[in-house]
Amino acid sequence: MLLFSKIHSKFLGVLGFLLLSQVFPVLAQSKFVGMEHLFIDPKQYTVVYNSTAPTIDGKLDDAVWQNIPWTDNFKDIEGDKKALPTWNTRAKMTWDEKGLYIAAELLEPHVWAYLKNYDDIVFYDNDFEIFIDTDNNTHQYYEFEVNALNTMFDLFMPKPYRNGSGPMIVFNAPGMKWAVDIQGTINNPSDVDKGWTTEIFIPFGAVTIGNNAKIPLDGDFWRINFSRVEWDTEIKDGKYVKKKDANGKVLPEHNWVWSPQGVVNMHFPERWGYLFFSKPTDDSQPKNYSIPYSEEQKKHLWYVYYLQKEYFQKNKTYAAKLSQLGILEDSFAVKGNENKLWMEATSRQFMIYISNEQSSYSLNDEGLVHTLKQEKK
Repeated sequence: MLLFSKIHSKFLGVLGFLLLSQVFPVLAQSKFVGMEHLFIDPKQYTVVYNSTAPTIDGKLDDAVWQNIPWTDNFKDIEGDKKALPTWNTRAKMTWDEKGLYIAAELLEPHVWAYLKNYDDIVFYDNDFEIFIDTDNNTHQYYEFEVNALNTMFDLFMPKPYRNGSGPMIVFNAPGMKWAVDIQGTINNPSDVDKGWTTEIFIPFGAVTIGNNAKIPLDGDFWRINFSRVEWDTEIKDGKYVKKKDANGKVLPEHNWVWSPQGVVNMHFPERWGYLFFSKPTDDSQPKNYSIPYSEEQKKHLWYVYYLQKEYFQKNKTYAAKLSQLGILEDSFAVKGNENKLWMEATSRQFMIYISNEQSSYSLNDEGLVHTLKQEKK
């Protein structure tokens, strides 16, 4: 129950922020007035195929890891509007035909964790979290959390909390492996630690909807993000205890992420980073991949989606026309290509469309993205 209340309160905070922003802005080319924080380009990472798999022991000394680049150090979940994290966090990845391998380094002078049982709500400790949407439609995605005691919490989300969903905690990713290594001593306030590292192997079959594991092809991409939950603590009676405010309430956690969300909510999958799979031939180098043009189109769908959710909060009904949302132009250029935007809506449902000669996409009131016509690669 506490899991739901935490996420629910975060989403209400997001809605409150949006309601305070400028209402009914006009759609502008490449600009989303009043909601720019939700349209900063996510980060991207190219994960390169490797026929040699690392040993999953939490130690990052395998030869396979040595030439694999790290991500940027994590930032606050809201991005540059907040201070840089106190302690650095970074990750790196590789893959083979079996699945995805993730390594992470979390610097921390005082490593602690108390939750020990599989599927405990691990973010009540400091933790490292992975979010994966393999088909980029914001539904049917996965979350994995591990703490410094190597306790795993894995779950499946049919759709985001904002759309009336809840987690399937009974989901256990088959074949997954994970391990932690402490650079110091855990739960010992008398010394200073360097931090901890973790390795996690996620089989493709564990994140595939259907009977057969979907193995990425060269150039395929997932949406992915990483989060580190960090609590402010003090030492009492030889233990780490979360700090409280003047009213006795535990201080809110810090959320440090690879690709900033723009809001204090990890369950906006459309804000996650892009993970491109690369499988070079023996005589070739990894390619440089670019975020597809379709992702620029979809930004305009999400802009209308957020406006519709604002409108509903104020009016208890959805807008029937784009003009009611302050969108007065339904044809405009997206990176030089003319696009048509339109919407079908009732008081309780809506569907938004964007289309040009090469591609078209839709987005419904539950935040589900549909590909109607896809541009050629």
